Amino acid sequence: MPGGRVCMDGVVVFGESYVDESMITGEPKPVVKGVGDGVIGGTMNGCGVLHVKVVRVGEDTALMKIVRLVEAAQMARAPVQKFADRISKYFVPTVASISFLTTLAWYLAGRLGLYSRKWIPSYMDSFEFALQFGISVVVIACPCALGLATPTAVMVGTGVGASQGVLIKGGLALESTHKVNCIVFDKTGTLTCGKPTVVRTKLVKDMALEDFYELVGAVEGNSEHPLGKAITDHAEGLRREQGWQEVTDFISVTGQGVKAIVNDKQIIVGNEMMMSGSNIRFPTSILSYMTEAQKMGHTAILVSIDSELAGVISVSDPVKPEAHDVIALLDKMNIKSLMITGDNHETAKTIAREVGIDHVVAEASPEKKADKIKELQKCGLRIGMIGDGINDSPALAVADVGMAIGAGTDIAIEAADIVLMRSNLEDVVTAIDLSRKTFNRIRLNYMWALLYNVMSIPIAAGALFPLTGFRLPPWVAGIAMAASSVSVVCSSLSLKYYKRPRELNFLQMHGVKAQ
Repeated sequence: MPGGRVCMDGVVVFGESYVDESMITGEPKPVVKGVGDGVIGGTMNGCGVLHVKVVRVGEDTALMKIVRLVEAAQMARAPVQKFADRISKYFVPTVASISFLTTLAWYLAGRLGLYSRKWIPSYMDSFEFALQFGISVVVIACPCALGLATPTAVMVGTGVGASQGVLIKGGLALESTHKVNCIVFDKTGTLTCGKPTVVRTKLVKDMALEDFYELVGAVEGNSEHPLGKAITDHAEGLRREQGWQEVTDFISVTGQGVKAIVNDKQIIVGNEMMMSGSNIRFPTSILSYMTEAQKMGHTAILVSIDSELAGVISVSDPVKPEAHDVIALLDKMNIKSLMITGDNHETAKTIAREVGIDHVVAEASPEKKADKIKELQKCGLRIGMIGDGINDSPALAVADVGMAIGAGTDIAIEAADIVLMRSNLEDVVTAIDLSRKTFNRIRLNYMWALLYNVMSIPIAAGALFPLTGFRLPPWVAGIAMAASSVSVVCSSLSLKYYKRPRELNFLQMHGVKAQ
């Protein structure tokens, strides 16, 4: 029925209608379906009635195949073994051995008279004196600083990310992001706004733009087609009065357009086929204008009033204003950019040129998107995939880092490692930069913790005592050990002062000026 969902994969045996397949293809423009055409379970029917013969059910449907792809990709991910775990494997037995050898060496040295008895305090014997050096080694070398180096930085980094509108799902996602050297973008809803809008209007008839849209908006207000809704929304912004004029004899022709009577005028809105069927002629200049619009990735819609061509409306899913600058900034960061979309080649190439992307894969199914990601990974690239739809979820799961647009579908958000809550492409740069800064901080924490242990263990073992008389009692070693942990925590907390790249602030200012 009109407005209902297709329950299973099948083939149309009767009827004609538009079907919204955006949940599978990612494209907002409905597809005309007639007898013999395949339909996918879960997609939304438009204005017509369709009789569908079911050909696939249950686990064999296209939607279930996507779910299995996502599950398989997520299960295949192996957890990354942390650097601190590898160090701790050897650190603890090494320190215990050094402590034992230190105690033994000082004890034997005392028994053999290799140092003066005056070195031993009056309240100790040689064994207690030797034992204190061994205890100091164990206490000062406690691996707390090493253990805190990663989790504290990850905790602060993910918190800072959330405050910047970048939701990072744990340490593994944060760790993987700083290694990304190739970003793959979906088109619709990611590089573009995901909502068709009117971008240009060319009037052929001598009339005011407001009067033109008063008639067109009244007719399209009765249409369920997304392009019709885009025209109606645009007309609303130009209105001078409340309420549309009365519309009579409204007819919708599937795949062509609509026509109706408004204020005793016959209004026809549609494509070339609609106009040709109504015997409406248009000059060569209009044909050239339409060709130019299509090359720009726009959909040209013709309007006639009383059998005379009145104007051409160009509707497009506009590119996000920040897209081009973000791609250029990623290039400066030595990160490649690609685009994979389910849209046609001409539109895909047009959008890619506009945002500055050289490599494009068009007419890609969800499986093909995931396969392309795997192919790029085999070439040695660390892939970050950015998408917003169900059709992107397999690729999001397969990629080294999946980034979902916050305004996208729940399945895409579930499959992704990072969610860009503001749906702003600038946050892609923020996520990568924050990850790099966080892992630079983790490396600094490790270097400090290791250097601290390398310097403090010999001192605790009494290396300076024969020359300077300086000895580190266990209670002082305990304070020093705590200080090392505190210093690592403070180092991680300094990430709270993270500022996103300055170039993004200039992009934001540029966007304000452009408006």
